[in-house]
Amino acid sequence: MKYAILGDIHANLEALTEVLKDAEQQGVTHYACTGDIVGYNADPKACLQIIRSLNGKIVQGNHDYYAACNESMELFTPMARKSILWTRKQLSPFERKFIRNLPLIVDIENFTIVHSSLSNPNRWNYIFKSKAADANFRNQFNSICFFGHTHIPLAFVKGSTIEKGFYETLTIRPGYQYLINVGSVGQPRDRNPKSAYAIYDMEAQTVTLRRVEYDIERTQKKVREAGLPFRNALRLNNGR
Repeated sequence: MKYAILGDIHANLEALTEVLKDAEQQGVTHYACTGDIVGYNADPKACLQIIRSLNGKIVQGNHDYYAACNESMELFTPMARKSILWTRKQLSPFERKFIRNLPLIVDIENFTIVHSSLSNPNRWNYIFKSKAADANFRNQFNSICFFGHTHIPLAFVKGSTIEKGFYETLTIRPGYQYLINVGSVGQPRDRNPKSAYAIYDMEAQTVTLRRVEYDIERTQKKVREAGLPFRNALRLNNGR
């Protein structure tokens, strides 16, 4: 089996469409999503419908959570707050209920998916450093955990110590634990504007990062036409 692990789609329909075409070409058989289907961009309904149609496991991201409820958003930037308020108006009561009921953590086969961290997943902590990764590993029971939230594809490997680094292909070795950020489909932030997702080949025991081009200008046009913050569109050019 080959799993495509998608995350941080952020209502970018053009990016999601091209990623799914690439996944099919790579022989992907199953799908999983590390959350944040909505937010920032202009196609939350379409992206949610597509992700649901894949019949894969999905966890809730912080943008998903706040788009599905009416809680205040003190920790969000004004740009993100405005985007979520707009998204709330686009989603039907049924869609908001579906998102609100998504779990924070899901085990699939021999791996786990979470949006932020297995350590207090509802606090939406960011994992950039080994200390934060160690807190996650203390709560990780499978050999692999895929996560998102930072929009930066980065891997932490725990053997006798914790090592971290960027990756293209990782070979999963027995006796080690892996914490792997799959990057962002809809709003990359590693200075590469191409969409990012990962493929986990369970037979070969490899995880491969994929980068996919999409029609950025079309996504930007939709953002502007929707009246969403202009910076949401601008940042797509630079992947940051």
